[in-house]
Amino acid sequence: MRVIFMGTPGFSVPPLAEILSQGHEVVAVYTQPPRPAGRGMGVRKSAVQSFAESHGLTVRHPASLKTEAEQAEFAALRPDVAIVVAYGLLLPQAILDAPVQGCLNIHASLLPRWRGAAPIQRAIMAGDPETGVSIMRMEAGLDTGPVCLSERVPIEASTTASELHDTLSAMGASLIGKALTMLSEGSLHCTPQPEAGVTYARKIDKAEAHLNLELPADQVLRHINGLSPSPGAWVIIGPQGAAFRLKLLKAEISPESGVPATVLDDRLLLACGTQAIRPLVVQREGKGPMALADFLRGTSIQPGSMVR
Repeated sequence: MRVIFMGTPGFSVPPLAEILSQGHEVVAVYTQPPRPAGRGMGVRKSAVQSFAESHGLTVRHPASLKTEAEQAEFAALRPDVAIVVAYGLLLPQAILDAPVQGCLNIHASLLPRWRGAAPIQRAIMAGDPETGVSIMRMEAGLDTGPVCLSERVPIEASTTASELHDTLSAMGASLIGKALTMLSEGSLHCTPQPEAGVTYARKIDKAEAHLNLELPADQVLRHINGLSPSPGAWVIIGPQGAAFRLKLLKAEISPESGVPATVLDDRLLLACGTQAIRPLVVQREGKGPMALADFLRGTSIQPGSMVR
């Protein structure tokens, strides 16, 4: 099939690789333009652009798809289908209508739960027992189109957003390969989403990353897991005048209890509203992630210290 692929972050790369491995003709790859990133703010290509160029694919990165000229260029590619995975731009109706077989989206949730920008993080933070991937036929609404295929995966108490991201990316690649085979055979059928159970995964606000240790430990742990590794849940710790921000990237629940938001021992056990959490992987400002034992070799946090 003649495929236009539309995606931007690393999550989108395995599906593109799967489409190529099946022998489909990827006539163009649409992705977000290169942008300043990293400490030096150097201009960086998206993960999809880097992968596409390394495979000799035509890459386009328009700032908008709303102009008639961009829509005409898109239609001139004569796509059978467009595959959209975390692209980052809304598709106008003219773009949705251009491919003969329409546009299919890989969405990282079990629709209609967690429509929107941050389904992986929100599923973990809400304590969902499972999530998955949905292949959806796109329409004008936000993730409202009929679902063609889906697959489920459990969310364990220790699952981080990074781990779930990789699992769902691979799952999405497998499912879109199956969907394209069925589409080419005329056997792909899609079912309208039910009205019951709709939730919205709003974009993660950096202010949400500040941990509230007054909450029960299970909620605190879900918050840590859902925001790991980025933006990373954090606390302010250390003595007055020398306090610093510390990200908690992985942790576990401990049955001990104490005054919430205090350090309970010399291995950084943090009291919560109920029970406590033990950080396992942390990150200090300006440094990389490190195991708790490595962090404590160079930093002494006294029992009884307040955390905020």
